Amino acid sequence: MALHPLAWWAWAAGTAVAVTRTTNPLVIILLLAAVVLVVMACRDDSPWARAFPAYLVLGAAVVAVRVAFYVLVGVDGAGPVLVDLPRVALPDWAVGIDLLGPVHAPGLLEAFYGGLRLAALIVCVGAANALANPKRVLRSLPASLNHVGTALVIAVTVTPQLAESRARVRRAQRLRGLDRRGPRAALARLVPVLQDALDHALALAASMDSRGFARTSAPGGDRRVTVALFVALVAAVLGTYGLLGPGPAWFGALVLVAGAAVAVGASVVAGRQVRRTRYRPEAWRTRETLVAACGLGVALAVALAAAIDPRAIDPALSPLAWPSLPLGAAVAAILAAVPAVGAA
Repeated sequence: MALHPLAWWAWAAGTAVAVTRTTNPLVIILLLAAVVLVVMACRDDSPWARAFPAYLVLGAAVVAVRVAFYVLVGVDGAGPVLVDLPRVALPDWAVGIDLLGPVHAPGLLEAFYGGLRLAALIVCVGAANALANPKRVLRSLPASLNHVGTALVIAVTVTPQLAESRARVRRAQRLRGLDRRGPRAALARLVPVLQDALDHALALAASMDSRGFARTSAPGGDRRVTVALFVALVAAVLGTYGLLGPGPAWFGALVLVAGAAVAVGASVVAGRQVRRTRYRPEAWRTRETLVAACGLGVALAVALAAAIDPRAIDPALSPLAWPSLPLGAAVAAILAAVPAVGAA
């Protein structure tokens, strides 16, 4: 039986939070490998599941572009020079910017680590999208998030829909004897693929509208909800400033928690104004709790490892040294891969 879609999103969100807490490439690669393992073990044959390799390709492209951009316009830095490329001076209006030049090892590693972390975040989102049916996610959202959920579902289905449209267009061209390859063939397929994806997106929107995915609230809305959301927004701004500013961090965290509580209360009040029935509601069982707990455990394990040994989680690039693997990060990678064991 398929798991609750929000359980997969909770697992992916916890893994993504853990990725943002570290720059250690060993930790990021282990978490990335765990995410790929879970997707390969638990995904089905749906279009959004088959689109997961596209997220891997996108992540690899992000790493390559980040490294290439540093080589192209990297600033001068310290450390050993790997390659001394000829410097290309730009016109006077671009004073202070030079192309190419010496490629320092610390700067290149920093660009690689940053690109790898961003690629891991993209793969985490792709994993949640591959494992959770977007339409089931929409059905599981609170009634107050009906409009937002509809927009998000249509947005996250773009990538799998493009992949399915590309396969459908290629199959149609092969049946017509047009099995060409190369850049020209890809450009020739671009317009049919976009048109097919747009047609299916419009069909999805029409089918959702016919099934009642339209918010119906009282005329003028509830002023309590508006005031509560404004208070929650102000609390989020103040809490973020308290966490990042020079003041005590506990005050910022307390304000953020209070703002989140106000936002949840406003969501409950707004949800009572939306009349919506559910056919066969999604059940939350023990397996869903374990999967969501694994995501939370991954985030907590990396955060604990960062508190115990910050240098291991965020290794310094000067002097150059091989990064170490903290015990908490290894536990986090094992927890991230636990859902794959349950699916076996």
